[in-house]
Amino acid sequence: MIIESQFKPAWWLKNRHVQTIWQKLDRFTTTCPVINERVELPDGDFIDLSWTDKPLENDTRPIVLVLHGLEGSINSTYAKGMMNAIQQKGWIGVLMHFRGCSHEINRNYRLYHSGETQDIAHISRILYERYPDQAISCVGFSLGANALIKFLGETPNNIFTANIAICPPLDLAASSQRIRQGFSWVYQKYLLDMLKETFSRKIMRSDVSHLVNLDRKSFESIKTLYEFDELITAPLHGFKGADDYYQKCSGKQFLRFIQKPTLIIHAKDDPFLSATCIPTAKELSHRITYELSDFGGHVGFVNGESPLKANYWLEERSLQFIGNHLIGV
Repeated sequence: MIIESQFKPAWWLKNRHVQTIWQKLDRFTTTCPVINERVELPDGDFIDLSWTDKPLENDTRPIVLVLHGLEGSINSTYAKGMMNAIQQKGWIGVLMHFRGCSHEINRNYRLYHSGETQDIAHISRILYERYPDQAISCVGFSLGANALIKFLGETPNNIFTANIAICPPLDLAASSQRIRQGFSWVYQKYLLDMLKETFSRKIMRSDVSHLVNLDRKSFESIKTLYEFDELITAPLHGFKGADDYYQKCSGKQFLRFIQKPTLIIHAKDDPFLSATCIPTAKELSHRITYELSDFGGHVGFVNGESPLKANYWLEERSLQFIGNHLIGV
């Protein structure tokens, strides 16, 4: 079902861009002490996890798996905020770094993308095998939210008790166009610069020339996320091109298959996402609550009395939803 969000932006923070940027500025010095773990994968690669705390023997505390957004990590302010909120709740948070997003570039030729679900599936199985007596839920941000939606649709009988998808780009093609428009081009350049830096590190470790045929001049001339996906993301991960990648990995087509309680949070003024990311009620399974707000920006949703008393509503709402589904588990 689609519901109207109860979120009300701070009176001093209604602008979509300020909502989007504020927490990055406000939480610049926020810390999040973690315990790092490297999980070796069957294909010879690895996934780095960051834990707020490792479960003890006979532990019954709920575990929340956190999936970051494009070029995010445990150092992202939104990730630190959510992990800290999970810990303050008395639960355990564990952030999964997509390949190449931790402090060390991954070994294999591949990286990650908006439809990458193989590693989510693998890590979720490991968590279930290790901690069968603990409820496990998942929170995904932006790219991680789209990947989570795709995983939930592909694997209806998954381990998660409840799920939160925050600002997922459910229509990847339209969103790649939206982020080129107006002031949003600033976000595109910011993300693109990081993607190009990650790929530069990748080619220093792995030979991908058999997949990506790109000379230095062509690489440096990439100016949009679409071009990056067309020339790098798609061939690196077996897609025919950016359009094929977007069509196969957009989360909207997987919504009707989801069978676990899932909350999707989206703002109409999101400067990253197209309006076509908003599904109709008919496209949702009966287990999805789609919470739509007029304001909030992209992974913003900040309220509070003043800049000195900013409140991060996303964390409250997400953990409230998970908590409601832990009753009786």
